[in-house]
Formats: sequence, structure tokens, C-alpha cells
Amino acid sequence: MTRRSDPGNELDLEAICAKGWVERSDLTEAEFARAEAFYAAMREHDDRLGAVYARAAQMIEEWTGRTPRDVGSFGTRLNLEVSDLDLGIGFPPEQRPALFTALEGRADFLGERQTRFSTSRLVFAFCVAGVAIDLSALTEEDFAVACRMLDEIGQCMSYEERVCHTWIKHLLHAAGRLEEYAGWKLVTYARFCPEFNWVPILEKPGSP
Repeated sequence: MTRRSDPGNELDLEAICAKGWVERSDLTEAEFARAEAFYAAMREHDDRLGAVYARAAQMIEEWTGRTPRDVGSFGTRLNLEVSDLDLGIGFPPEQRPALFTALEGRADFLGERQTRFSTSRLVFAFCVAGVAIDLSALTEEDFAVACRMLDEIGQCMSYEERVCHTWIKHLLHAAGRLEEYAGWKLVTYARFCPEFNWVPILEKPGSP
């Protein structure tokens, strides 16, 4: 039996997750109206999160000498209300000991994650104005690929696709379907840059 996230939801979430994408035609007019209203509400947080992002980026550049980029859902405008910010930098693997020194006492080390093929990224965390910031230090090549991927998403993902994708993300999170939710967060990257294997950090409670 198909599970619904709420009585007003007309979507078969399992079928959409299995398909790996959502299109405007998957939603009825009423469902899309709800999705569009939700998306507009999320955009009301852009100024606040944008200010936090600017401050966090400045701090990272001061600490590391590297200019970061938003590599998460805020940068692609697919974030939920309480989403963390995910920033990335390119950093040579042979210089990683210097990175640990630069971030000591400033950010917590969350671990090393495989990124693609034989490469990995280091993940750190800190807070700015009550917003959790995840900082990924990728190889310079992986960072360049990630930037191209984000540019592709920015240029090619339509407004309707963003609305629909964010709505599915919201429904999965609200229903507590965390495994499907974690997978759904990555489908945009897989669609626009399939060669980049973005392995997420471990899910933190209340962290969309």
C-alpha cells in the first residue's frame, strides 16, 4: 500500500523516488499550487541565509586562503526553511595537515567522505548566527567539477522543476522517510553531473 505524507497529498512518493526525478506533469494543478506556495515561503529566507553565507564565506577565506562556493541546497535554491549551509573549497590533499591547523578551534572535523573514484573530501562544521555550516575540502579537480555541476544546474533546472523537487523533499522530510529523503537530496546532482559521486555526510537530526 502506498504511504501518503498527509491526507491532502495526492502523490505517490514511492513511485517518484523510484523514478529518480519529478516533473510538472507528475503533480495535479492543486498539488502544484501547494508546492508553489511552499516554495515561495522558502524563498522568504533567502536574504537571511544569504547574509549568513556571506559571513561564513568570508571566515573560511580568512582561515584557509581559499574562496568557497555554496555546494548545497541553498546555492541551488532547493533548500528547506531550516536547511544548513554547505560550502566547498578546493584544497590540495598534500596540504591537508595545514588545513587542520588553520581550522583548529574554529571548526569541528566530521570525517572524510569518498567523493568520486579514488578521491575524498574532508568535512568540517561550525555555526554562524545559529545556522550550521558544513565545509567540504575537496581536491581542486573535484571542486572544479562541482562548480561546473552547479553552473549546469543553475542554467538548466527550470523554475517548475525547482518547485516540484523542493516539494517532494519537504514531503519526505515531513513524513520522516529519512532514507528516501537522503537519496532525494542527491538526485539533482546525479541528473546534471552523473560522473560526480557526492556522498553525503551522516544525517544530523533536524538537518534538511
